[in-house]
Amino acid sequence: MSSSASIHDFTEISISYSNSTTHYIYARAHVSSQKATNSWPLGRTLFLVNVSPDATERDIILLLKPFGTVEKVIFDSDNPVEDVEDSAAEDQEEYEEQGGGSPDDEEDEIQVRKRRKLTTKKVEPPKVFQLPSTPLRKLRKTGQTVHVVFLDTSSLDRFFSASHKKPLPWPNSSEEPSGLSHYLALYDSLRPPLDAVRQHANSAMDLYEFELAKSKRQSKYKKGEAIVDEDGFTLVTRGGAYGQTVGGGVTVATKKFQETGETSERKKKRPHKEKTSFYAFQKAEKQRTELMQLKKNWELDKAKIEKLKASRKFKPY
Repeated sequence: MSSSASIHDFTEISISYSNSTTHYIYARAHVSSQKATNSWPLGRTLFLVNVSPDATERDIILLLKPFGTVEKVIFDSDNPVEDVEDSAAEDQEEYEEQGGGSPDDEEDEIQVRKRRKLTTKKVEPPKVFQLPSTPLRKLRKTGQTVHVVFLDTSSLDRFFSASHKKPLPWPNSSEEPSGLSHYLALYDSLRPPLDAVRQHANSAMDLYEFELAKSKRQSKYKKGEAIVDEDGFTLVTRGGAYGQTVGGGVTVATKKFQETGETSERKKKRPHKEKTSFYAFQKAEKQRTELMQLKKNWELDKAKIEKLKASRKFKPY
């Protein structure tokens, strides 16, 4: 039996990062529950608590290598898929429900795409210059939990039967920096040289302009088909790129229409407004009407003031 410390059915395991740094991980055999969504194999799964946030799958495998072969390591914070085969089957069913085509239809579509590639000359878009980056390990939350599945049950028994009094050395499985070196490398990677930033911005703008020009060249009309506008007129283009060029069109498509496929909108006629102050008698009549309205408003205001005086019993003497 193991003589190591035990806390609430967890075995305490000390991990040494250096001569002065010690970290503690707590382990126990996995116990299934009815509420659990993942079905881990019983007798082969080890449950670890308080794993360091910069730990990788390779680190865990090398740490437990003396006790047996590890089949897989799953970090619970990553929310893995329960079963790859089941997810693949669900994706296939969902594709069929949404009206996915049969393999024969897919082959026909592939043949059509190949023909299009042969007939049309493809222009490669400009590539975006990538900024220099340093490979960094993924940092997870502090005190994370990990499920480790061994290849056989004897490995799990060998782990708990061993004495964990001596600290286990933490392996350096990758060249990626850890600890304070990780944050220093992250600081440097977020501040690339100005020449690299300028080259990245220029290449990104070239790609944007290429995509913008490509969208303008695309037209919703197909070759050989008649182009009819909203008013019912058939448009005839120069050179016969789009539409019917058998002559007799009412109008000719412009260069803008050939590039974008948009027709120019006709200006709507404004309703006719009668001029009210054009003649001299109209101006005089307008002034007379405004003066009469002012007098009427003055009389109404006087009557209102008299009514207020009477209601308040105004007696100045």
